[in-house]
Amino acid sequence: MAYDEDLAERVRDALLGREALTERKMFGGIAFMLHGHMCCGVVKDELMVRLSVEEGDRALDEPGTRPMDFTGRPMNGFLFVSPSVLGTDDALQAWVDRAAAFVSGLPPK
Repeated sequence: MAYDEDLAERVRDALLGREALTERKMFGGIAFMLHGHMCCGVVKDELMVRLSVEEGDRALDEPGTRPMDFTGRPMNGFLFVSPSVLGTDDALQAWVDRAAAFVSGLPPK
């Protein structure tokens, strides 16, 4: 399994209606881009989110999160969210909204 297609579809639904949304195959999964910036994605069965460095550090104290260490070295502001905490659409939407809020504040590429 390259990535969880059902989770990717749920993320698409959570991002529905956002401007300048594109998808790109990355990290062996799929990344969702807003205005050219990586916002979130699905790698295997986990949600990947991009937050500010400060918010990312705080989010690591929340259940079901861990640093995104795909390359063997954690990437600041990027983290994985376990499927165990994404059981409801509201829970997934909250994570996607957090990532989209951060990325929306970045200048367009």
